[in-house]
Amino acid sequence: MPPTVNRGLSREGALRVREFIENAVGDGSLPPGGRLPTERELAERFAVPRNAVRKTLAQLEAEGSITRHVGRGTFVAQAAGSGARDYNGSGVSHTSPAELMEARLRLEPALAELIVTHATPADFERMEVCMDRAERASTLDEFELWDAALHEAMAGATHNNFVARVLEMVTSARQQAEWGKLKDRIVTPERRLQYQDEHRAIVAALKARDAEQARQAILTHLQHARRNLFGY
Repeated sequence: MPPTVNRGLSREGALRVREFIENAVGDGSLPPGGRLPTERELAERFAVPRNAVRKTLAQLEAEGSITRHVGRGTFVAQAAGSGARDYNGSGVSHTSPAELMEARLRLEPALAELIVTHATPADFERMEVCMDRAERASTLDEFELWDAALHEAMAGATHNNFVARVLEMVTSARQQAEWGKLKDRIVTPERRLQYQDEHRAIVAALKARDAEQARQAILTHLQHARRNLFGY
């Protein structure tokens, strides 16, 4: 019988991997463009399963802290540390999915005007990367990772640090176990395709600098997600 994986220890090891990378970026030992150790090396160094290392690297990539290239390796992003978080999410650990969705319906449509006013071409490029990666995702977890990264990229495109910090709380709440159980149950392949189309409509309106159309597209997307989650 294969050994049982202790999820708590696996999660702790993944956090050590993340801290190692963020600290190395912060102190300059891994400069922008610097190459990270391989997944195998990180797994052996921190005694953590490779799938946990892979998920940690995927999260850092979605945040814009690293880039990964098939056949070449994993590298610190040129804008090193710009996507790194120092928010630990402890304040949202008991937020229910219904509370979160209610907040998102009121907060996220309001981003549209800030984005169309302040977003740069680099911001829109980041949104396109997030959508492309979500559409190519082979698992629901990977899709959800890049879905969340797209919403964070939109928050970053406001160029308002307070807004970006609030949306970090949203992302943290979406990673709670109760939210994950709901997503596993309701995100079918057909719904995922519809979400992808809605993401494209949102970004197209933002790039066109049409705040009202973008606001309505965001609202429609969130209302659709709420209906799938809760039936209303």
